[in-house]
Amino acid sequence: MKDTKQVKEEGNPWVSFSDIMTGLMVIFMFIAITYIVEIQRKQAERDEILKEFMQTREELYMELDSTFYDKFEEWGVIFDRDLSIKFINPEVLFRSGKTRIRTRFRKILDEFLPAYFNILLKPQYRDKIVEVRIEGHTDTVPAYEYDRDPYVGNVLLSQMRATAVLRYFREMEYFKNLSPEDRRTVQFWLTANGLSYGRTIDANKNLTYYSGLPADNRLSRRVEFKLVPSSESLVEKVFTMINK
Repeated sequence: MKDTKQVKEEGNPWVSFSDIMTGLMVIFMFIAITYIVEIQRKQAERDEILKEFMQTREELYMELDSTFYDKFEEWGVIFDRDLSIKFINPEVLFRSGKTRIRTRFRKILDEFLPAYFNILLKPQYRDKIVEVRIEGHTDTVPAYEYDRDPYVGNVLLSQMRATAVLRYFREMEYFKNLSPEDRRTVQFWLTANGLSYGRTIDANKNLTYYSGLPADNRLSRRVEFKLVPSSESLVEKVFTMINK
C-alpha cells in the first residue's frame, strides 16, 4: 500500500483531467464570445447597408417629387413610392395601334428627360442605380397588325413604343451633349421593354393582377419610367458578408 508521501509525489490523475476540462471550457467560452461579437458586427454592417439603401430610395423619391410635383398632374402622371413614373394619358402618348410619339408627348419628354437624368446623374445617386427601364404597356385590344396572337401583337406594339421613346431621347441635344462618362452611364442604365397587356391597371390605378378588377383600357395604355436601385448588388454584398 502506497504511503501519503508516495501519492503526493506521483500526483492525482483526476486533478490533471479536471484542469484540462477547465482549460477547454475557457477556450470554448472565448470562441463563443468571439463568434457572438462577429455575428453582431456583421448584423450591424447589414443594417447599415439596408439603412443606406432605404435612405437613398427615400431621398430619390423626395427629390423627384419636389422637382415634378407641379407637372405630374398636368402631364397625366402617377408617381409611386417604388420610383415608377407612369404616363397614363393615351391621348397624349400614341394614337391607337401606332408607334409614333405624338407632338404633345414629345414636348413633355423635352422637359421631363433632362431634369430626370440630371437628378439621377448626381454623385449621391449614380452608383446606386442599375437600370432605368422604359416600359410600354397596352390595353387588351388585339394588335393583329403585328401578330395573329393578340398578346404577342401587343408585346411587339408596346416594345416599339418603348423603343421609340428611347430613340427620341438619344436624338435629343441633351443626350448628345452629355460627357462621355455620363453617356456611358446612361446607356448602361437604359432599357426598353414591351409588356403588352400583362400588367393592366383598373379604374383605381391598381394592377388588375392583384385587384382582380376589370382592366381600364384607357389607363392601361401607358409608358412608364421605372427606376431600379442597386438592390441586386445590395443583396450580393449582404450575402457575401454573411458567408465570410
